[in-house]
Amino acid sequence: MSEPLLRAVGVARRFGELEALAPTDLELRGGETVVLVGPNGAGKSTLLSILAGALEPSSGKVEALARTGWVPQRPAHYARLSPRENLELFARLEGVADPRAAASALLERFSLPDGAKPSGELSVGNRQRLNVALSLLGEPRVLLLDEPTAALDPGQRRRLWEVVNALRDEGGAVCFATQNLEEVAHADRTIALLDGRVVDAAIEELFA
Repeated sequence: MSEPLLRAVGVARRFGELEALAPTDLELRGGETVVLVGPNGAGKSTLLSILAGALEPSSGKVEALARTGWVPQRPAHYARLSPRENLELFARLEGVADPRAAASALLERFSLPDGAKPSGELSVGNRQRLNVALSLLGEPRVLLLDEPTAALDPGQRRRLWEVVNALRDEGGAVCFATQNLEEVAHADRTIALLDGRVVDAAIEELFA
């Protein structure tokens, strides 16, 4: 069995009286893709944010055993900077040896514009592709994605899954959330959430 790359033990989150996520265990291992499914408010984004270290759990802990890349739903870049400027800035923060070369490679890989146009003026699809490109800086072995294809056209979706599958095939781990049932086929393991809890239910029942 492949080595664990990320482990969550009893992670939970409350917002005042609201229990957004009940205590949850999750382990991601190299060579697998895991999908989180469930309706709006099920706890998918909360769980992913905790796994990424973007949100502190109210209880429990996360053990990050490998470098992790994070693709949230909302833009994770500076709107006033161009795609290249964002990539070079975050590359330096990640300690990448050659930020300019890393930025050039990702701009080409994701067909992003290499001009001075601010990222905030890009199309929704291009902003999401920039989000994904930023998550790959530092060559993470774990990739967490929150509904990554919602703003992408069919061609862009195909290229995204090529990236995801390549990372998994190279021994990395991927965990993504989706409400698109067709995308479940990209995963090796499915975790269903409802009202902040992992449930044993058919996927179709969650959206009934």
